[in-house]
Amino acid sequence: MTKVGYFYTDCLVPMVGNNPYATGEENSLELSINAEVYSLPSKKLVVLQIRSPFIKNKYRPFCQTLLSWVKSSKCARVVLLSSSHAYQRDDEQLLGTPLRYLLTPDLEKAVGGLIKELNWKEMEKVAAYPGINDTEKVLHIPGGGITKMLFTESCSKGVQMAVLLKFCSEGDNIPDALSLVNYLNEWLQLIKSESNNSTDTSSQWKIPSSWRLLFGSGLPPALF
Repeated sequence: MTKVGYFYTDCLVPMVGNNPYATGEENSLELSINAEVYSLPSKKLVVLQIRSPFIKNKYRPFCQTLLSWVKSSKCARVVLLSSSHAYQRDDEQLLGTPLRYLLTPDLEKAVGGLIKELNWKEMEKVAAYPGINDTEKVLHIPGGGITKMLFTESCSKGVQMAVLLKFCSEGDNIPDALSLVNYLNEWLQLIKSESNNSTDTSSQWKIPSSWRLLFGSGLPPALF
């Protein structure tokens, strides 16, 4: 995808770094910042990538600014890729796939039938007061950052939004990233599987060059 701009906001921790998607010397010196926008016109797709944490008490202003931009840009729908702490699942969430989805009422009307055909599992609501009152259920996404707030705001503002998330643990999250983008691809068919009998497209995605340094640059030879 081509970088077309950035999302200017004071709600994120400032950050600047090298181009994480460098393919050679000609673009390796480009700078990247905390929130950048990429475009793929052939798929009518725009991606906002957030690379740094939120500043305390800035969640709501960011959600409001983002949804205002979504509406002014006339985006047809929004898909939020997120995660939640695997260790904070309840008993029901421990069963089956670690992937979940949420749809706002407006998007449910448009694609609810298709999602049901995919046999996806909707994010379960959990007891608001476990052990005290198990009948009152609420949406709880621990470790999900702005996910719950952005989804709730989208529901109230009539924005067509889907949340796709995976229960994750700390550590090497590359398999989680591939699993989540394959999950997205089941629905949107961004790329076609090379195998007619499989929906797994993991080997067909381009891996960012920066992932080679995910765990540092290795031990210096001088140590030996």
